[in-house]
Amino acid sequence: MVIVFARAPRAGQVKTRIARRIGDAAAARVHERLLRVALATARAARCGPVELHVSASHASFARLRVPIRRQRGADLGSRMHSALCRALRRHARAVLIGSDCPALTPAAIARAARWLQGGADIVLAPAQDGGYALIGARRISAEVFSAVEWGSERVLAQTRANLVRTRLRLRCLPTVWDVDRPEDLERLGALRLPPAARRGARR
Repeated sequence: MVIVFARAPRAGQVKTRIARRIGDAAAARVHERLLRVALATARAARCGPVELHVSASHASFARLRVPIRRQRGADLGSRMHSALCRALRRHARAVLIGSDCPALTPAAIARAARWLQGGADIVLAPAQDGGYALIGARRISAEVFSAVEWGSERVLAQTRANLVRTRLRLRCLPTVWDVDRPEDLERLGALRLPPAARRGARR
């Protein structure tokens, strides 16, 4: 299965660095657009059911036509661990992606699922900012997410160090870029998005 993690697109609470250039309301619309892209990508990967896990409720979620769950946990790491644990109780493999990486493709998600099926315990898609855009799991441990400085450029390195200690087998996809800074808007505008994303990711 594929889990899409997202914050509610509330003006002033999402894409705050981008908002300094285009304003809070426009930044929230960018966030909502990226969420539709992520859902379209997750569906196109054809790796099983797709769920949206959200930080809070929002009226726009009702238009997405996807099962919605609330994230549980004190920080991002504990919320991802909780989501993957629940998914792995129902499925042999689970892939979790963020909602701000339009460069992540259905093929990359499908490759992560194949690697998990082939014996990898964890698959990561590194991001250019030092984090990661995807984590897939066949087995998971809370230690994978411990002592990680979420939101920093050290997230990937600290996660990889944790994985060495847990002895979980890791494979990494090619590095991708995400949309977090004003200069990322130009790359987003130049990206060819899937038709389903442009229609609002409805099915």
